[in-house]
Amino acid sequence: MQAYQFKFWLPAFLFIALLGISGSGHAQKIWTLEDCINYALENNLDINKQLLTVESNKEGLLQSGLNMLPNLNANGTNVWNFGQTIDQYTNTFATNTVRSNNFYIASNVTLFSGLQKLNALKENKINLLASKYDLDVIKNSISLSVAGFYLDILFNMELLDVAKEQLRITTSQSERMEKMVAAGSTAKGDLLNIQAQKATEQLNVVDCENRLYISYLSLQQLIDIPVVKDFKVEKPLLKAVQAPNEKVTADIIFEHALKTRPEIKSAELRVESAQKRLSIARGYVQPTLSLSGSWGTGYSGVSQQVDPNKPADTTYTPIGFTAYTKEPVLMPQINHSYRVQAFTDQLRDNSNQSVGFYLNVPIFNGWTGRNAISQAKIQKSQAELDLGIKTRDLRKIIEQAYADAVSSLQKYSASQEKVNAQAEAFKYAQQKFDVGVMTSFDYNNSKKDLTLAESQLLQAKYDFIFKTTILEFYMGNPIKIDRE
Repeated sequence: MQAYQFKFWLPAFLFIALLGISGSGHAQKIWTLEDCINYALENNLDINKQLLTVESNKEGLLQSGLNMLPNLNANGTNVWNFGQTIDQYTNTFATNTVRSNNFYIASNVTLFSGLQKLNALKENKINLLASKYDLDVIKNSISLSVAGFYLDILFNMELLDVAKEQLRITTSQSERMEKMVAAGSTAKGDLLNIQAQKATEQLNVVDCENRLYISYLSLQQLIDIPVVKDFKVEKPLLKAVQAPNEKVTADIIFEHALKTRPEIKSAELRVESAQKRLSIARGYVQPTLSLSGSWGTGYSGVSQQVDPNKPADTTYTPIGFTAYTKEPVLMPQINHSYRVQAFTDQLRDNSNQSVGFYLNVPIFNGWTGRNAISQAKIQKSQAELDLGIKTRDLRKIIEQAYADAVSSLQKYSASQEKVNAQAEAFKYAQQKFDVGVMTSFDYNNSKKDLTLAESQLLQAKYDFIFKTTILEFYMGNPIKIDRE
């Protein structure tokens, strides 16, 4: 019976365990730099907000195109009038309750208005393209930020490895010193110095772990992913640091970026958009010619017609006598029966059509047209200044990144030499310490110098990687990590 129950519960247990693993989602995944960038681009709120701006500009472009088409409007009314009024169809007084209907269809098309609608269409096309470049600017900024935080994690990983290795060495020395003190071959003061150094390095390990955790936290917050403790990134085997191509100068990178960077493209389009806005403003002071046409009809409860279903009543009224016979002269008077004219007949009879050209010449309108032109000129100048500012800032960023990359490479080379020298010095110090010809104080100092040199080397290494990544990015290359 127990075996049967075990066979029954085992699949259920495995299923629940699999659900638990799959439910952890992002926690179980090893994130590469590309994964982090792609996730940020898909979920970042700033990007989603800019996407809505692009969609809004698409609708604006569609509307500006539709504005160039003729309009068509229709209306209808059904009115009851109480009291005395003049009927618009019979031009007679009505004193009773009268029902009336009006139906109207009209269309209008602008033939010329200073090319305002055409320029508005062109402006919206430019604004749509500029908003797409603005979207690329946000994506690029986020991608660079993700790369920086990702490299910071890798840096803190290696820094933690260095701290753990130094702690391992000190722990080994501390255990060895305890045995020597117990044997009476070494003073207890040397053991206390080593143990103090061990405590310091334990604290350093904790500090490095905290820094690594903060860097993980920062990356998760940047890419808008729920923060989990077991979030892990790939730790690739990086290529050795190599000097960049000497033929690629800051000027070459700037000239290439000037032609391709979305922030420059967007600023250039804003200047074009401002020029179209100026053309639209100039249309305010030009004549407007339009063509309009309409059709209308209506119905009135006052409008009457002879009722064919009822015979007329004829009466004779004397109006005089004949000259000789003196016989009375009678005039017939026909009295018809009336009824309200049929609805469809009135719609046919009251039909009215019109077509006409309308010319509007602005003469004085509170100087609004001239002020609009002045404002448009100011906006165009502002757009040109914005382009100049973005061009200036782009040059500064590239020149600074290039100088930082050169400086980082020099610092890395110097740090590498320093690490090699400190490693030899520490190796020699350890040998002397092992045979008792060096104090624990001098030994600890030598070890601290090596740890500091290794930390400086790591910092120079990742600083160089990030600066060269920026330069590659401005050359139009995708953000990536060079692996072995």
